[in-house]
Amino acid sequence: MSNASNSRGPHPSAPAVVLVLLLVSINLHADARLERVRARGFLVCGVSTGIVGFAVVDAQGRWSGLDVDICRSVAAAILGTGEKVHYVETSTVEQFLSSSDVDMVSRRLTWSLRREGSGLLFGPVMFYDGQGFMVPRQRQIQTVRQLSNRPVCVVPGAENEFNLNTYFRLHNLTLKKVLLRSVEQVETELSAGRCEAFTADVSELGSVRSKMRDGRKFELLSERISKEPLAQVVRQNDDQFFNVVRWTVFALIAAEELGVTSANIEEMTRSVDPDVNRLLGVIPGNGRALALDEKWAYYAIKAVGNYGEAFERNVGLRSSLQLDRGLNRLWTNGGLMYAPSLRQ
Repeated sequence: MSNASNSRGPHPSAPAVVLVLLLVSINLHADARLERVRARGFLVCGVSTGIVGFAVVDAQGRWSGLDVDICRSVAAAILGTGEKVHYVETSTVEQFLSSSDVDMVSRRLTWSLRREGSGLLFGPVMFYDGQGFMVPRQRQIQTVRQLSNRPVCVVPGAENEFNLNTYFRLHNLTLKKVLLRSVEQVETELSAGRCEAFTADVSELGSVRSKMRDGRKFELLSERISKEPLAQVVRQNDDQFFNVVRWTVFALIAAEELGVTSANIEEMTRSVDPDVNRLLGVIPGNGRALALDEKWAYYAIKAVGNYGEAFERNVGLRSSLQLDRGLNRLWTNGGLMYAPSLRQ
């Protein structure tokens, strides 16, 4: 007769038990951020205010900008509405990592190896930025090479000054650098002729120009001297939440390619295109894969529009920044924007 212990089969080994417990712990932790947002009832999104077109707040407390729209779209994907967002000024990566209260950051942050190695996960690129130059139209400057031996303004002590020094040295150009105390000096220095160009990231150049009294007198050169892929960040242990952030951005891009807009989205739920049906949850499965409602992408697009709508409204030709889409065009139009397949 078998004894009781043998009738239960072989005992699991200690390493196997530890592995199972570890995997359970990891899965529970991975879902914690998403569940915290649901339980709280709103998303906490870190932003950096003051850059027109990306994150600004008006006197009535209304937020707007491309960074803000990414926050709103993620909130809508999780909670069904883009209005349930609490915005927190987050000036540094360290500030984000030191506080578990902020769920994600959307604030013109360049994707880089060292930042990702510090405990961050970068979502998809939502704006291909790069350092450029703003010049007075009357100077008829068309290339960076024409700025050799001409005064170029830059705010010191940051990446922009380093890039400027490096580019001019590597291309054997004579740099006449004029250091500014702040960007508030730009219009005065350019108008007075003490600078013939101001250099910064194109996103900032557009913002600065939009605040000028006569910004139409200035143009942005088409050349870039750096690559600045801007993306949202989450913590590396927020795996499930990271998937939601990532696929929400992809959904906005896919919506533009498929012709789905905030205006026609109801009509598009009756489309015969299976890719549209998967995107909008008519064909189920994607929501379950993300632990979301099947209409998660529908809610995100309804809240902010597709990527093209958000771009043009905030920073494109329909906005005060008047930025050309450039690399931010869809891949079908010569740009770098495309989403992986949303098919099962």
